[in-house]
Amino acid sequence: MQIKKQIPNLLTLLNLFSGCVALLYATQSNFTAAFGFVCLGIFFDFFDGFFARLLQVSSPLGLQLDSLADMVTSGVVPGVVMYTMLVESAGTSTTLFAQFMPYFGFVITLASCYRLANFNLDTRQTDSFIGLPTPANALFILSLPLVAIHSESMMVFEFLLNHAVLLFITLLSAYLLNAEIPLFALKIKGSNWKAYKLQLGFVLYSVVLLVFLNITAVPLIIMSYVLSSILHNRWENR
Repeated sequence: MQIKKQIPNLLTLLNLFSGCVALLYATQSNFTAAFGFVCLGIFFDFFDGFFARLLQVSSPLGLQLDSLADMVTSGVVPGVVMYTMLVESAGTSTTLFAQFMPYFGFVITLASCYRLANFNLDTRQTDSFIGLPTPANALFILSLPLVAIHSESMMVFEFLLNHAVLLFITLLSAYLLNAEIPLFALKIKGSNWKAYKLQLGFVLYSVVLLVFLNITAVPLIIMSYVLSSILHNRWENR
């Protein structure tokens, strides 16, 4: 019985381990490996909750462990990646602004911490989300350097490494994490597929984008997730 209770916690700790490895790669500017381990961490993050519900072993300890693991994988790692990108955008400039600007990237980490703490207390987020979930935000941030690196367009590369653009993305990320914007969850409970048309349609849309656009699809999928949620909310509230 005790072993069954610890299965979700083990998966949560694997999420944390993946985040720690991703953090090491992020500090080395190996964004591809960092992205891969964050994806692995998010995979474990999804299934720890799945097995907790399946085995009926949800607990306050598991809730706290989940947020602590997410803080590393989906909070610290994207902050480090944004910091590194801002360092690259500063180049060889020795101005005071250029020296201190990269630290602004950790606003993402601070906003993620606030969101995770608030999530544990917010009873409205059992079947949906209020604000952008930290894993989705992490995927968005970590995909940016990969899009820049693999883009065949120098214009895209320069745009994504422009310090003004990166600072704007940082502020937008911090806002969306804690905004009072209801966002649908991708969890499907039960066999009433008609009730989950939005979720299933979005998954299909995401798969198509990934097939045709590869890594470039990731930021588009996250932005589409937010926009489709806003449009769905307006439709429902008509």
